[in-house]
Amino acid sequence: MAPDSPELDGDAGRAAKGGGSRRRAREFALLALYEVDLAEAGVQRGLNDLWSALMDGEGLPDLKAPESGEVEFAQRIVHGVSTRRDEIDTLIESCSTNWRLRRMPVVDRNILRMAAFELLACEDIPATVSCNEAVELAKRYGTAESRAFVNGIVDRVGRQLGRLPERRKR
Repeated sequence: MAPDSPELDGDAGRAAKGGGSRRRAREFALLALYEVDLAEAGVQRGLNDLWSALMDGEGLPDLKAPESGEVEFAQRIVHGVSTRRDEIDTLIESCSTNWRLRRMPVVDRNILRMAAFELLACEDIPATVSCNEAVELAKRYGTAESRAFVNGIVDRVGRQLGRLPERRKR
């Protein structure tokens, strides 16, 4: 499969002119947001720690150093989530039934934030791609229940924002 194939990445295959995949960029963004959330660190510190660890090969054996396009897209997501966090968190809570954001697993919470940001602010990314990529992250980094949990909430967020069509009644 070619590195810029849509099957590899889910949306346009390339993170930007600098190359790399958006899927990997989303993984990097999730790692940074996870640190920011757990350590209550600033966004820039979370990103700097991530890039340093990747460049030094510390503790992330399965991840190679990012390409410039991946860095750019990951930073777009992380900064966007940070800037609009209150709005995003309110939106997620309005779409989740019987779940407060604080009670959600950290990984799931940050995957939801990333997907909500893309649905809110990234018109250049098809809504179905944002949803599918969130589910893929949940399958890879979450628990056995994460995939269905993330899928349900992201689907509701997309519909509430008018980015996904309403379901037809059967």
